[in-house]
Amino acid sequence: MPTLPPDPQNLLSDLIDRYGHRVDYLAIRLEESERTEIFRRSDRLETLSEEVSIGGQIRACYKGGWGFASFNRLSHLQQRVEDAVTAARLVGIDRTTLAPIPIVQDVCQLPLTGTDPRQVPLIEKKALCDRYTDILRSVDDRIATTSVRYSDCAQRVILATSEGTAIEQSWIDLEMRFAATARNGETVQTGRETAGSRKAYEDMTQLDEQVQSAARRAVDTLALPAVQGNTYTVVIDPILSGLFVHEAFGHLSEADMAYENPDLLEVMTLGRRFGSPDLQIFDGAAPEGHRGSYFYDDEGTPASTTQLIENGVLVGRLHSRETAGKLNEAPTGNARCLNYHYSPIVRMTNTWIGRGTTPIDRLFDGIKEGVYARNWLGGMTNGEMFTFSAGEAWMVRNGQLAEKVRDVTLSGNVFTTLADIEAIGDDFYWDESGGCGKGGQNGLPVGCGGPSLRIRQVVVGGN
Repeated sequence: MPTLPPDPQNLLSDLIDRYGHRVDYLAIRLEESERTEIFRRSDRLETLSEEVSIGGQIRACYKGGWGFASFNRLSHLQQRVEDAVTAARLVGIDRTTLAPIPIVQDVCQLPLTGTDPRQVPLIEKKALCDRYTDILRSVDDRIATTSVRYSDCAQRVILATSEGTAIEQSWIDLEMRFAATARNGETVQTGRETAGSRKAYEDMTQLDEQVQSAARRAVDTLALPAVQGNTYTVVIDPILSGLFVHEAFGHLSEADMAYENPDLLEVMTLGRRFGSPDLQIFDGAAPEGHRGSYFYDDEGTPASTTQLIENGVLVGRLHSRETAGKLNEAPTGNARCLNYHYSPIVRMTNTWIGRGTTPIDRLFDGIKEGVYARNWLGGMTNGEMFTFSAGEAWMVRNGQLAEKVRDVTLSGNVFTTLADIEAIGDDFYWDESGGCGKGGQNGLPVGCGGPSLRIRQVVVGGN
């Protein structure tokens, strides 16, 4: 099995000493990863693989111009450093502006609370997927197709920069995704569930109830009436709140999007009010134990917690060193890359809405006709507009849950929706199932959290 050299930091330091003087900034990253992928669709096993990879990337900046090169053979390392340095010097025409960060030398590992998945034989992981497939299929004869996907990845990353930072960081990430599609004549409904962890393999072995719930929802929804499309007061559960804050608001808080779009930068002006004084929104990798948690980002900036909205007012945004420098703000530790094939860009980590004070059962008070939506099936955003599909939904009549309905989609403008939040629940839930996509880097682990929310004037699609 290929491995990194026994003294990787010395190797990187030698190259930085040799080439660092030719550019304003030079960073070399080495990466070692071990990955398992299993995908079963109904009776067919489509993927069963174990992979070990070694590679790296070089980022060089000269007069504001960036050069990037990646490699998967250590013998190519020196040549790729030369390539990145040469590219930076060719395109640089301005000045390099990187916000300062502490110079750090550190070795760290995100701790496990249970079994390392690398200690579990592949045959046991396959048996786990088979068991979950059997659970999905056993719920009802109307289950037409099922899918179960398992993945785990152990990464060890070594970073050295021309400023003197030298960091070794490692972690393990696990994820499972389940889907069941039920059919009754021409009516087709799907239930989905996702689970993720950076703590232990055991977190993936105790999901029977969650898996069964996905199939049961698909079957139960076949006989439900579709919601009547209209504008309603809507109560959403913490899972949908987490999805909303990540997809609809979090991406707009990433400073590279604002910096590259003057109109968005004007909209996202610090100090602007977006919601009630009860609204608090955060992002940060510093909270421990979540899928978006780490010690340092991929530029070596220490993890932190950034408050984005405080008492309803926009007070922060998410940064790389370059966006922080150009906007004259502090770096937040949000420069992330999926792996060595990609350059770090501004990404969310763990994003959440702060817990409120309204008891859950009081969120429905005074709603003559509304909708209660839980969980999610899917969604999309386009700038400040969003559309999400709920996994389950009920009508609310005269302050009480009434009949269950299907085909519920929630649409709106994120800024209008934030202003229309009427009440914030006193519950809270962390959803560790997220895999974020941006700039071609799909599946980056993130965490989302929040309380239940009551929102007025939400466009609900249906019949």
